[in-house]
Amino acid sequence: MSLAGSTCWTIGRGDDNNFVLPDRWISRNHAMLQRMETGEFYLIDLGSRNGSFVGGRRVTVPVTLKNSDHLTFGQTELEFYCPDTDMRPDLSADGDGDSQDFTATAMLHVRRLISILVVDIRNFTGMTRQLDEKILSEAIGTWFRKSGDIIREYGSWVDKYIGDAIMAVWIHGEETVSHEEMLQIARALSDLHKMTSQLHEQYPLPFPVRVGAGLNTGYAMVGNTGTGDRPDYTALGDTVNAAFRLESSTKQLGLDIALGETAYQYLSATYAPDLFRPHIVHLKGYDAPTKTYAGTFEELDEFLSTASKPKT
Repeated sequence: MSLAGSTCWTIGRGDDNNFVLPDRWISRNHAMLQRMETGEFYLIDLGSRNGSFVGGRRVTVPVTLKNSDHLTFGQTELEFYCPDTDMRPDLSADGDGDSQDFTATAMLHVRRLISILVVDIRNFTGMTRQLDEKILSEAIGTWFRKSGDIIREYGSWVDKYIGDAIMAVWIHGEETVSHEEMLQIARALSDLHKMTSQLHEQYPLPFPVRVGAGLNTGYAMVGNTGTGDRPDYTALGDTVNAAFRLESSTKQLGLDIALGETAYQYLSATYAPDLFRPHIVHLKGYDAPTKTYAGTFEELDEFLSTASKPKT
């Protein structure tokens, strides 16, 4: 496969890909390669069922490829060959007039079914007024680090650190989400809550820390919105915006977690307990009222303890 004549290439079993691999273990749209203006190549898995691997390690976030890296898609093994390590364009003042174009955003977006989890620290402003800045910085730094560890353990990455909140993205298959995938997200959320509630045991905080969360599942555009030297892979669209609004709605409802309808359906469809109760909320920026399923972390943990029991 020659990576020439473009900056973006898709890999998969479907005929609409740049590189079609006739391997039944490969998803229709499996992975994506992107060449940045800096000359670096990135590999991004597109929520494939069986995963993409670099050097035997599964790709969960966009990774930079190096010459001679071994790539595995399904049962197909490839070697990435790019011996020219000095591929960066000349951005000096002596370069030609086109050099300024290299700072433009390298846009590649793919529409994918995703889940967005937004987790926010409750009463963070009150905490900042009562804590020494050094202790606050260490405590929040620990929370961010441990949150990232938990999210990675459950198959995703922290897409954004936003003040006192994080946003994580799970990329699913082409048309549906498995119950196990949604359970993984629910377990990640439960672990985030437990980790946060223990933070005051490590630092002299004025009160136990709590979090609120919004979880939404739907289609969004996933791709790079950064520049060549600062790639930023993220998800964009209403699915993302609604996840943030759902998290905010938990404050109105006096509850811990708010799920979009689709996320709730995928999570609760096969299992016995009714997870959360329905509520009608008015999300900021939305004209029509929105239905959400909201509840507490205690209810989530009770659900997870019995989720392995299918409905009869």
